[in-house]
Amino acid sequence: MASIKIKFRPSTVKGKTGRIYFQFIHQRVTKTQKTSYSIYPDEWDSQTKQIVLSPLRPERHDILRHYKRKLKEDLFRINECLIYLNKKKGTYSADELARHCKNRLETNSLTAFMLPIISQLKNQGRVRTGETYKCALDSFMRFREGEEIILDEINQEIIKAYENYLKERQLTLNTISFYMRILRTAYNRAVEKELTAQRHPFRHVYTGIEKTTKRAVNIHIIKQIKNYKFPSGSSLEYARDMFLFSFYTRGMSFVDMAYLKKRNLHNGILTYRRKKTGQQLSIKWEKCMQDILDKYPANPTEYLLPVIISTQKDERKQYRSALTLTNRKLKTISDLVHSPYPLSMYVARHSWASIAKSKNIPISIISEGMGHDSETTTQIYLASLDSSIIDKANHRIINDL
Repeated sequence: MASIKIKFRPSTVKGKTGRIYFQFIHQRVTKTQKTSYSIYPDEWDSQTKQIVLSPLRPERHDILRHYKRKLKEDLFRINECLIYLNKKKGTYSADELARHCKNRLETNSLTAFMLPIISQLKNQGRVRTGETYKCALDSFMRFREGEEIILDEINQEIIKAYENYLKERQLTLNTISFYMRILRTAYNRAVEKELTAQRHPFRHVYTGIEKTTKRAVNIHIIKQIKNYKFPSGSSLEYARDMFLFSFYTRGMSFVDMAYLKKRNLHNGILTYRRKKTGQQLSIKWEKCMQDILDKYPANPTEYLLPVIISTQKDERKQYRSALTLTNRKLKTISDLVHSPYPLSMYVARHSWASIAKSKNIPISIISEGMGHDSETTTQIYLASLDSSIIDKANHRIINDL
């Protein structure tokens, strides 16, 4: 059985601080692991192997209390590491023990583990995914009131308390599930890297997908939005135009609209890949789409729509600012047209699907038109559909306006 001891190594220079370290002894082999805790000799009790508050340096008492607290957490992590090794491996070497403990001590907190993942996702071009990971981490840290949590401390009780915290703030079940699924993925990655034991902390919290509330409006509301007279060049007109462009293009998401390039429009066909799934979609270019494009000055960049209009500035920031503005103005438009539901860019997507369904357009064609690929069996069937069928369906909807 391995033994763990806390040791203090004084400095060879008189009057300087020494360093606390851990000593691992296993199978008569000794390994050490240094810490970042620097103290003076009179701040260490060699009998009890503990940090003491020296009356000679009262100004260091706060930092010494912090060190004592951190040492206690470190010992907890090391003991968890021992339990894990004894349970999973049975026999292990002193080198394995030292390596596992080192990993536990260096990647000890949820934040320390997740931040490199977030950075890696962004470096891979998966910016949106990185942002969702950061959003989930920030939410959990608000629940913790900024107090860090080590991976070994994450258990069912803490995650259940976090779920209750989110419910008290009246977040929807889908939002709660969104946070939980991201944190669960990060936790499982830590388990795979053997940085913590699997305790199944997310077993008793909601991680499903609840059917969303109705977010579609009928064709009459769409007509009112189209025909409403907004001041020319106003942000309300811009929001209306972006909403209608999404509707005209079978519910294209705003991020896909923002990153449409001029070369995506060729010979009367708009072809693009969805940012979310990578699926390629083709849409027949209709006059109503061109009318919106013609209302605005030609974009000086390679992009088609007036969303990202400068390559000298952060493109993603321009997209997010435009989305925020558009959704905010759509809320105002909701009141002007007496929409039964608050308008947003998502409503344009949902409305196209709902109106298509009301016209008895087959669900398979609607799914293909919107680029859905979450249902494998549906996608296998849809793969053989001619895109002209979808274009005809889209033309029927647009002609009703």
